[in-house]
Amino acid sequence: MRIIPAIDLRRGRCVRLEQGDYNRETAYDPDPVAVARRFAAAGAKRLHLVDLDGAKAGAPVQKELVVKIARSIPIPVETGGGIRNEETIKYYLENGVQWVILGSAAVHNPELLSRACRSYPGRIILGLDARNGLAAVEGWLQTTGVDVVELAQKMAVHGVKEVIYTDISRDGTLKGPNFTALENMAKKSSLSVIASGGIASLTDLYELKKLVPLGLSGAIVGKALYNGKIALAEAIRCLETENGQ
Repeated sequence: MRIIPAIDLRRGRCVRLEQGDYNRETAYDPDPVAVARRFAAAGAKRLHLVDLDGAKAGAPVQKELVVKIARSIPIPVETGGGIRNEETIKYYLENGVQWVILGSAAVHNPELLSRACRSYPGRIILGLDARNGLAAVEGWLQTTGVDVVELAQKMAVHGVKEVIYTDISRDGTLKGPNFTALENMAKKSSLSVIASGGIASLTDLYELKKLVPLGLSGAIVGKALYNGKIALAEAIRCLETENGQ
């Protein structure tokens, strides 16, 4: 199971929100490039990068910073936040970003997801965020009436292979992941699932690893790294091995 450190960008800084609330922000570091380099040096093999300003605005705001980070580290980067059209997808994927995450755009415009998957096979990730089991969009500011697992099943037909699933009620809380929801997504979606939201300890990561046979492939860790509750190098050493216990 891959451990994927997260950097959330707002106003050019590394921040974390609690439960997706832009009014409950904690700023951690004014130099995201340096943070990304530290994560790479600790052994991370992939970086999760989100433009929070872009997610809220519906268009990229931190685009230049995202590309700067991607070009500054020797590991591949996945990025999301405000990506709503093919022009932005092309810009990122041709300027150092390895994977683009489509969330709101995929929900509102499945054909865009389909075209992107055809144009860039293996480089488009579905980002699904849920509040009480229902998909949320527009930087988590709007909750739809659509069941998130059913939505994942519908999106799979467009050629996407991987989904990042975030339970908003857990994100930034350090209260542990929603294991039941993640198991349900892994069992029913047919997609490779990356867990996101609430991960607070190595114990959480070991519990998530039990879902690997069902289709869980990775775990995004954010606040627990910044607060020192999880040491990235240790987590990678313990979890990314076949016999990590």
